Amino acid sequence: THKLGVVTLLDPCKGAIEFNLQGTLEAPSDVASFKGKDFWDSFQRIGSLTVSGGGVFYGKGQQHDKKIIVTKSTREYLNEIMAVIFGVLIYLTCKHEQNIRFDFATNSIVRDIQSKDSKFFHINSLQIQHVTITAPENSPNTDGIHIGRSSSITITNANIGTGDDCISIGDGTQDVTVNQVTCGPGLGISIGSLGRYQNEQLVSGIRVIGGTLSSTTNDVRIKTWPSSLPGIAFDIHFENIIKNNVANPILIDQGYCPNSQCSNKVIINITNIYTHFDVKIKISNVSFKNIRATSSTKEAVKLICSNGVPCQQVVVADIDLVYKGAGLSATSTCVNVKPAISGKQNPPACTTKQ
Repeated sequence: THKLGVVTLLDPCKGAIEFNLQGTLEAPSDVASFKGKDFWDSFQRIGSLTVSGGGVFYGKGQQHDKKIIVTKSTREYLNEIMAVIFGVLIYLTCKHEQNIRFDFATNSIVRDIQSKDSKFFHINSLQIQHVTITAPENSPNTDGIHIGRSSSITITNANIGTGDDCISIGDGTQDVTVNQVTCGPGLGISIGSLGRYQNEQLVSGIRVIGGTLSSTTNDVRIKTWPSSLPGIAFDIHFENIIKNNVANPILIDQGYCPNSQCSNKVIINITNIYTHFDVKIKISNVSFKNIRATSSTKEAVKLICSNGVPCQQVVVADIDLVYKGAGLSATSTCVNVKPAISGKQNPPACTTKQ
């Protein structure tokens, strides 16, 4: 085990580099040690990089998580207005110190390593094979792999269990294949959230193929902010996925609003009543095919799209989602979308339309 401060590896010689880790690299415990940076170990502007060896990047995030969890629990004692303000402050002041960050890496690969207890995001964009990423189930903002403004990315045979998204895909991401990933616990595999910031770039060519999700929430989803800024997300496909004891197995959520950061005048979701909300992200050419799941929520399929820019070319084919609750069957809800339906449909498609 080697304790390591904040490190950036650059490649001024532009040659192939292999980083072989066989032991454990341990991050500083105190977030102040990051000196304002949003990463701990960073690889930048390297071509033909290989990171391997079976070792562990240990972020020591559990101590930091406890501080955040205590802070978040106080929100239960605040009134509604203070809860909104406090939620915004949490979002603005918490930095995302990542275990490993890759910027401007080309023709590179990460394989056979472990990332444990990151303070926040674990890995930020690359081609990744046979990695294991873990963090406590109650640790916030510990996305396993986050990809943003990158292209031609492949993630294969990863095992990810965290307190947030196993894999999250941000704006400007194109041509990503996620193949045979095991996810759980965590929030699942997410496109977005999109539409919060100016000049976001389009998202396209995303394929999630095979794999298993267990005890996750919001499993495969596309999420955009209400009253969002303009954007485009298209050519997104989820296929041949098995899910065990998951909430919201299939989800398009164009009213995504965590921590009460949106006005109730924008969107209200009470007993499945959805009011007018103005989303400018255009979602099209999306498919959910051959999805098998046991659902912990009755509403197993939720396709909630904008009335201003309805979702187009959405396909739901061969799904079998079984609600685990006694004596009840799963349902599906469609808002501002008319999906093309084929094959087995359990639950029946769009049993609730609004």
